[in-house]
Amino acid sequence: MCTLEKRGNIFILTLTGDGEHRLNPTLLDSIQSSLRRVRQEATASSALITTAQGKFFSNGYDLAWGQSSKDRMILMDSLLRSVVSDILTLPMPTIAAITGHASAAGYTLALAHDYLLMRSDRGFLYMSELDINLVIPAWFVTLVEAKVPTPAARRRIVMSAAKLTAEEAVRLGVIDSAHSSADDTVVAAVDLATGLVKRGWDGHVYAQNRKVFLGRVIQAVEDKSERKTYTPTSRL
Repeated sequence: MCTLEKRGNIFILTLTGDGEHRLNPTLLDSIQSSLRRVRQEATASSALITTAQGKFFSNGYDLAWGQSSKDRMILMDSLLRSVVSDILTLPMPTIAAITGHASAAGYTLALAHDYLLMRSDRGFLYMSELDINLVIPAWFVTLVEAKVPTPAARRRIVMSAAKLTAEEAVRLGVIDSAHSSADDTVVAAVDLATGLVKRGWDGHVYAQNRKVFLGRVIQAVEDKSERKTYTPTSRL
């Protein structure tokens, strides 16, 4: 599950507990409910931070739950698309404070944010699909293409299933900054959010500019014709 805290104009959404924060319908519904609250309670200039407790930010889809049927995989994909769409259209800057491992769909959840900060003492970013015999969804790749600056880095992420440390992710331009611990990462995220709120940007204008800037990503996320691609090549 998750909690939502409001500090002035800054919202902090935290995935709670010491588990892997696997993205199943229960957790995704909880995240989406919190995002609806953020949208409803936002002031003219706000910011969102998404973070997590424990050693995982999110270890991706709940495959133990989902792989018993194709319909379950499709449902998880649909729910994650809705969550990512909500993040991409929020009327405020968004920050992922990655305090642990972020894999596959969990990596995608982090990439949906405008800014990515990551702890450097443990954890990695990992598009694991090749290693676990899954075909990566095209919309995941569209998000990677928009957020990762070079073809070599994108190839390393998608076609090498590389486990990126915070230091390498900074070097490749995947994240904005690395910090020495989970606590330091959240503190840095709050500092960044505070500075962004002080800019006094109109949230609705910010959201419209993001829609222009990331229009191709938003279109891919919301494309209902591509709903059945996140499936193992042989197991479903």
